Amino acid sequence: MGSVKIAIIGVGNCASSLVQGIYYYRDKNPDDVNGLMHWDIGGYKPYDIEVVAAIDIDKRKVGKDVSEAIFAKPNCTTVFYKDVPKMGVEVVMGKVLDGVAPHMKNYPEDRTFIVADAKEAEKEDIIDVLEDSGAEVALNYLPVGSEEATKFYAECCLEAGVGLVNCIPVFIASNDSWARRFEKKGIPIVGDDVKSQVGATITHRVLAKLFSDRGVKIDRTYQLNVGGNTDFLNMLARDRLNSKKISKTEAVQSVMNSRLDSDNIHIGPSDYVPWLNDNKLCFLRLEGRLFGDVPMNLELRLSVEDSPNSAGCAIDAIRCCKLAMDRGIGGPLISISAYTMKHPPQQFPDSVAKEMVEEFIQGKRER
Repeated sequence: MGSVKIAIIGVGNCASSLVQGIYYYRDKNPDDVNGLMHWDIGGYKPYDIEVVAAIDIDKRKVGKDVSEAIFAKPNCTTVFYKDVPKMGVEVVMGKVLDGVAPHMKNYPEDRTFIVADAKEAEKEDIIDVLEDSGAEVALNYLPVGSEEATKFYAECCLEAGVGLVNCIPVFIASNDSWARRFEKKGIPIVGDDVKSQVGATITHRVLAKLFSDRGVKIDRTYQLNVGGNTDFLNMLARDRLNSKKISKTEAVQSVMNSRLDSDNIHIGPSDYVPWLNDNKLCFLRLEGRLFGDVPMNLELRLSVEDSPNSAGCAIDAIRCCKLAMDRGIGGPLISISAYTMKHPPQQFPDSVAKEMVEEFIQGKRER
């Protein structure tokens, strides 16, 4: 089938885990695989993904080979494959826009972004990078709250004819106007806001669906998340969290038999704890009423390494996006978006979304 040529926008912890994983799975075979939802998607294996372009704004990454940049500060995720070979792909300077929250400058250099002393890229520069590299799919890994920056790179993808996997909660695939533009251009898009393989949102959805399916009336629920990576540091700026809270809340509300009033559901990032690094702690609580309106509650504590958890879904989203390009399909990809994203164009229960993805891979479903 050849390779899947990708461009990475934001060489942070999530990009580090993804790139490590591409090489990690080169040493595996189908009978010796852990941590993947799919080994083969339309003939594409995990190791068929090839990074051909990378964009960042941090001075410790710009100008470096991707193989070095993924391990540069402030990245702090687990290194599970340290022997990533030199790739011959240099990280180029992007455009900052709202990609860096103002408060980030108040933290130690090894914890925060340091904007490179280089000329920022313009739209034409990014389009040239995408076209010259032969990138087929771009992966948006910008910080939460990067509304203008995400729209800037989405425009570049439209101009360059590159598919987009939008891993952050800026609504592109799930926005009718943007969706129509990608469909008109015949360019596939997967989004928005990537789920984890087994993370806070997917766990919350499963439990909420369980309650609803078993006839338990959910009265109230919360999901509180803390972590120590740059994502959590960035999200200390509460004004950057609006779309994130909408995305995570809607992901849970959508699987309930009846929606909760806003006062009875609280879901979102809660605080930054530096020493946690890329570990994410989630605290869940659901309160409901059983037979005879007898009250019950469930509490759960989840601890996960955030970025590898994300890469487990991104690696499928990338390959499905490429498969859509091979088939000449443009616009939002409904099935893989519902399966791997918190705020897809259409919400489905996870078990249904999984079946839809299998049908898409087999060619029985267009999107």
